[in-house]
Amino acid sequence: MKWLLALLIAGSAHAQTLGYLGQQIVPTSASFHGVPVGGLSSIDYVPTTGHYLAISDDRSEYGPARFYELTLDLSKFSRSATPGDAGVAWVNMTTMLDADGRPFGRNMVDPESLRLDPRRHLIYWANEGQRKAGATQNPTMRRMQPDGGYAGDFPVPAYYLPIGSPSGREPGDMGVYNNLAFESVAITPDGKTLWTMTENGLAQDSPPTAVGKGSRARLLSFDLDTGRAGAEYVYDVGPVPFPPARAGSFATNGVPDMLALSATEFIVIERAYAVGAETPGRSPVTGKPTSNTIKLYRIDTRGATDVSGWPSIQGRDVVPVKRELLLDLSSLTNDDGSVLAVDNIEGLTLGPVVDGKRTLILVSDNNFNPEQFTQFIALTLD
Repeated sequence: MKWLLALLIAGSAHAQTLGYLGQQIVPTSASFHGVPVGGLSSIDYVPTTGHYLAISDDRSEYGPARFYELTLDLSKFSRSATPGDAGVAWVNMTTMLDADGRPFGRNMVDPESLRLDPRRHLIYWANEGQRKAGATQNPTMRRMQPDGGYAGDFPVPAYYLPIGSPSGREPGDMGVYNNLAFESVAITPDGKTLWTMTENGLAQDSPPTAVGKGSRARLLSFDLDTGRAGAEYVYDVGPVPFPPARAGSFATNGVPDMLALSATEFIVIERAYAVGAETPGRSPVTGKPTSNTIKLYRIDTRGATDVSGWPSIQGRDVVPVKRELLLDLSSLTNDDGSVLAVDNIEGLTLGPVVDGKRTLILVSDNNFNPEQFTQFIALTLD
């Protein structure tokens, strides 16, 4: 099955066709160097080696805060509901270090995304932080040496920092909501600009997503030469598309990662989840319907209002970035006709060329939950 998309890939201006190449699934019981493999929240392809980097969002609970180097043999990916993991090989695991050169202590960091900058020999990564009573941590964008050593922070504007009630929903509250901060990192193809996005809006801008209600997230840029924050735009996250099985149970939709196609265009993941909801596809682990919906959007910042320096957008005339649906992954099917079951997809990267076609690789975060799975999905771009 294929879909025609008006998609610009790294400056290519012609329409692309997106196809489902296959998937691989790593069981949650997998480990590497004696540490559980899981929580993979982003992925980045390294063309010079043909390997990938993937960060774990483990808050130093199951092992040290870390990122992995791995290989994916796309020839072994299959359009099967139970594909196995023969195409996935773990190469290395690197412990991430704090500013004092030590591994992060338990619950002292929340790594969510990373990108390699080969020009500057650095890795940039997002620490989501926390907004909790007695445990508030500011969200940060950080630089890291390839060996995990600390290499500095980018200056995040003050209005992103959580101030006020733990919920973020009281009058006068500011900053990110808990678990809805920086989960994405993107580098523009020209190597000049780093981008991130809040998963949902800031407390002073809009409430979090809910069933039938979206949220106004912010894209934030940094100049990679000076390190300074730059242009900033509003992205309208879609509402939670389906209710949880029981009214009042947890439900969310948010942006876990983004990929820069040009200086102004990006592919964005929106990942929705509602407890107990039955969405298309059955889990290869439990056999039950999954409760996730994963959608890919193409966005363009041209014509959007630059809101940099605005502590709040409430009551102001703001033009958000253009947003166009590229693909709902629930429309993908395996060779036996079964709907592709998707887990908690949180990362994407452009991959290698296969049979003359560029690939797009997705990865899921299993939350270290035995009923979830680490999933790699490969799509092709004609």
